[in-house]
Amino acid sequence: MKLTIKRVPTVVSNYQEEGAADRPRAGCGRDCLGDCCLPDSKLPLFAFKASPKKPSSQEDAANNEFFVNLLLGLWEDRMARGLFRYDVTACETKVIPGNLGFVAQLNEGRHLKKRPTEFRVDRVLQPFDAAKFNFTKVGQEEVLFQFENGGGDDSFFVKSAPISVADRAPNVVAINVSPIEYGHVLLIPRVLDCLPQRIDQESFLLALHMAAEAASPYFRLGYNSLGAFATINHLHFQAYYLTVPFPVEKAATKRIVLAEGMKNSGVKVSKLMNYPVRGLVFEGGNSLDDLANVVSSACIWLQDNNVPYNVLISDCGKKIFLFPQCYAEKQALGEVSQELLDTQVNPAVWEISGHIVLKRRSDYEEASEASAWRLLAEVSLSEERFEEVKAYIFDAAGLVQSDEEEVREDEDATYTPVSIAPTHVAEGCLVLH
Repeated sequence: MKLTIKRVPTVVSNYQEEGAADRPRAGCGRDCLGDCCLPDSKLPLFAFKASPKKPSSQEDAANNEFFVNLLLGLWEDRMARGLFRYDVTACETKVIPGNLGFVAQLNEGRHLKKRPTEFRVDRVLQPFDAAKFNFTKVGQEEVLFQFENGGGDDSFFVKSAPISVADRAPNVVAINVSPIEYGHVLLIPRVLDCLPQRIDQESFLLALHMAAEAASPYFRLGYNSLGAFATINHLHFQAYYLTVPFPVEKAATKRIVLAEGMKNSGVKVSKLMNYPVRGLVFEGGNSLDDLANVVSSACIWLQDNNVPYNVLISDCGKKIFLFPQCYAEKQALGEVSQELLDTQVNPAVWEISGHIVLKRRSDYEEASEASAWRLLAEVSLSEERFEEVKAYIFDAAGLVQSDEEEVREDEDATYTPVSIAPTHVAEGCLVLH
């Protein structure tokens, strides 16, 4: 059975418009990111350090702020040029009273009256389709810089650098013209290779390097798979800057004890506790490569087995939250209440992490921890299905759970669940081939 949702496409580029996908691209002369223009172009280049290290002095710490200050400065430049569809800095935002402090934003500008299209939710992996909107159609004025490995111990920035496509297609960072928050950008790995929305170890490591370069707890990256509210089937991560903790970052966790011999990578794994969406937390690792290897192996199993998922990259790339989810499937099957559907909130990585973008003023004014919990509880796998998926993930990542008792990460945690019963989550939530 083919599951579809009638939905409004999210606009992330000024070139994502009706009919744009059908226009001929060869020799367009529009300075786009396609083969017709990009190879002969020059763009700013940020070269990141090969092996991130912790700052050992105040000078090192100041240098670490360079990337995020550069990115935000260039983002503000694009705002001054009028490239965004609305001023996200004028959107009302508040922290909802409660144990976790969910963040609500009223963003009526994201409710765009576009022609509804059918979006398949029953396949996490779908072939790249050049006829549909993809990032090669974006104009170069929306690009902030190339993002490449400099191969050395220091990062550096070049205001204008030729595009080298001899060995590999370039990674680029571009604005999202319908931003959710200040500094909202897209990291697009190897843009000319036209990769579908599918994580691999190389792309995930690239995202961790970006988080490490930002060196700020307020700059996070997110990833949505198809079926978990990714709207464009061209490989990309999102990122933005928000100066409050995400609720998921404050949630209690319980460490999963790994068997001896499974700890060589230094990666620690925990389960979220007292949070409406069940998820795993990966952190540590002897290097970014170690963390990227473990988490990308888990993501690869999920996408290869048709389980939609979202990823939040937190704490400067040192902590990863992984959420298998089933909201879109339940929505397609008619199992989500009309009250939740009327909010028009599609719970992707930012919403699941606790930053909820609301499109109606009434929802914003009435937002509460209980309403946020009700929405996000619909996203979560059942406990039984989550444990089943966790076992498969561990096997794929080469992890073996010990028979030892799991250890509470934060014995001093004071959070207790909100005083409502989380919505019942149906068993399964796995879309079968």
